[in-house]
Amino acid sequence: MPTPVTDEAPRILSLWQGSWAAALATGVLVWGLIIWSVIFHRRSRTKVEVPAQTRYNMPIEALYTIVPFIIIAVLFYFTARDENALLKTSKKPDHVINVVGFQWSWAFNYLENVDGDKSTSNIDSSALSAVPDKWKKGAPAGADGVYDEGTPGERNPQTGNPGPTLWLPKGEKVQFVLTSRDVIHSFWVVPFLMKQDVIPGHTNVFEVTPNKEGTFMGKCAELCGVDHSRMLFNVKVVSPERYKAHLKELAKKGQTGYLPSGIEQTDHARNAEIKNR
Repeated sequence: MPTPVTDEAPRILSLWQGSWAAALATGVLVWGLIIWSVIFHRRSRTKVEVPAQTRYNMPIEALYTIVPFIIIAVLFYFTARDENALLKTSKKPDHVINVVGFQWSWAFNYLENVDGDKSTSNIDSSALSAVPDKWKKGAPAGADGVYDEGTPGERNPQTGNPGPTLWLPKGEKVQFVLTSRDVIHSFWVVPFLMKQDVIPGHTNVFEVTPNKEGTFMGKCAELCGVDHSRMLFNVKVVSPERYKAHLKELAKKGQTGYLPSGIEQTDHARNAEIKNR
């Protein structure tokens, strides 16, 4: 398994390990019963006879009805418990980043106050129309913003891995707001041990706190068309100071403001989001 690099990832790893242990125990039981039946209930070579016919066996029927129900109930409990914890969001995270999926790469809108002036907010830009207002509230005052956009042929200069690079600060909570410009994609950073669909017309959100510096692989985990396999990206976790410096570097390149975030959210999805919130 990939080594977890966020505060949240060990919870996911523990859930997976528990599920695998339960699956292994079930598998051993089933394999054992099959092998036992094959060995001890095979047909005799010398006698041809019809074995005893049993129409009903209530203990066995109750067993294979109740036991699977118990297994499913236990797995459901732990899955629901961990999912609720992993999908909790903060009203004021340390950072808000709009991740935009499109055929066949990624764009990153950093909702940050890069110039330090609280009066230069660009948070109401039409480019962010796909991001509901409630998620924009998590951005700092004066979020003028910077962006980065990749192509499938781009490569990380340090590792040579393909795709654009998303920068994150170590030890600070980052909220990802996922939007799409075209079809369904899936945002997956492998050592985060977590992924979420990027859906046109619907906003998904989750948070992580990176706890290890380095450059990690990310990819689209949803078959989205011909060049799906090329929708790769990198995540570079650095110190908070280096992260702020990178934002200023993007601003110096002229990459200020925001790129179009995607298809505006539909009415039904918006209502459902508000109700669930």
